[in-house]
Amino acid sequence: MKNLETYQNFYFVGIGGIGMSALARYFNASGKKVLGYDKTNTKLTKNLMNEGIDIVFEDLIDERITALQKEDTLVIYTPAIKTLGILDYFSQHQFEVLKRAKVLGLITENTDCIAVAGTHGKTTTSTLVSHLCKEADLPFSCFLGGISENFKSNFLYNGSTYSVVEADEYDRSFLNLSPDWAVVTSIDADHLDIYGDKSHIEEGFRQFAALVPEDKNLFVRKGIDIGRDHQTYAVNEPADYYSDNMRMDHDKIYFDFHTPTETIKDFVWEIPGIHNVENATVALAILHNLGADFDTLKKAIAGFKGIKRRYTKHFYQNGKIYIDDYAHHPTEINAVMDSIKAFYPDKKLLVAFQPHLFSRTRDFADGFAESLSHADELILLDIYPARELQENFEGITSSWLLDKVSLDKKEVSTLSDAFEKIKEKDFDILLTVGAGNIDTLYDPICEWMGNI
Repeated sequence: MKNLETYQNFYFVGIGGIGMSALARYFNASGKKVLGYDKTNTKLTKNLMNEGIDIVFEDLIDERITALQKEDTLVIYTPAIKTLGILDYFSQHQFEVLKRAKVLGLITENTDCIAVAGTHGKTTTSTLVSHLCKEADLPFSCFLGGISENFKSNFLYNGSTYSVVEADEYDRSFLNLSPDWAVVTSIDADHLDIYGDKSHIEEGFRQFAALVPEDKNLFVRKGIDIGRDHQTYAVNEPADYYSDNMRMDHDKIYFDFHTPTETIKDFVWEIPGIHNVENATVALAILHNLGADFDTLKKAIAGFKGIKRRYTKHFYQNGKIYIDDYAHHPTEINAVMDSIKAFYPDKKLLVAFQPHLFSRTRDFADGFAESLSHADELILLDIYPARELQENFEGITSSWLLDKVSLDKKEVSTLSDAFEKIKEKDFDILLTVGAGNIDTLYDPICEWMGNI
């Protein structure tokens, strides 16, 4: 195929996706003409349009599409979209059509790429690495799977020497990348609709790790068998890089950080959870290897505000707390709820959870049931299907999952009824959690809780 620089027009099919939108922003920032389609108009698509990107929400072949020439137009699509008239048009007229992962891989070929992979923790870690790069004023661009609260985007351009990318294991997308540095945070079973079983997803991560040219540039959480030499990181146990002496003081977390040759005491930030200190540990390890000094890194860690929908927390004058999180796997839900219980052990917790995918609900039903049983009360929303169809998963419903949850106070709700149900409940802390469209509840809940 041609060099990316030869294309003047970039058409994104599914432009509202978090990964797709980061790429769209990259080409828009590069002065290219960017257009796209998505089925739903969201906050993210509105922001893209405000940035000058032309987006349509109907599957129609209009003059904006027919005016494009195949010689100078690249079409980028996401595997989540199976059938679409617009995509058929481009294929039939012999446009160059590539998956998002392939295009991101082409971009990483021309940079020193820092790729962060893992079934959990990759969004926080890649966003934190990007934040530290920015504060250290390194010349980098980042492509993230979440919206940074520091720079209010999933993309930032601060130069082109380095690229920081979230390496997505879905559909084995991360094997398209050219990582010079890489992190593997976790290799738990997930995406079994793609991999089949845990052994195959572990093999996928080993194939990803094998892409890194040098052992010293591969950082793997201690205890993971990645199949090659690497540097380890951990919390509360010795590793090549590790953190310990964690303590809490007025919603702040303090910890000490150890390199192979020195100890730097008293890092401090407001991001809760042992798992997040683990993410900070590997981010600090990478920036230390890139030459950043620890005074800069201490200041940067203290100023990290997190990622939108990753433990986004609001306090209200009436004493109530609202937390919103993207977690959609039992391990992730456990991490969020463990943090809540550690900080607020005596407060009554209401959880509204939206399962994501019928296949994931089926494969991890017992894990979900155990996690959700730690709430005081549960509103379980209907399953968000994304790319799947209910007819292919007979009997896999939220009512079926609810029966496995060992709570007295529990019920199933549609998304449209959930807000009214929440308003009727007695709670100290509300947690909304899930990766689908449960985020549409966020603004109404914030407004309501600010007025009660």
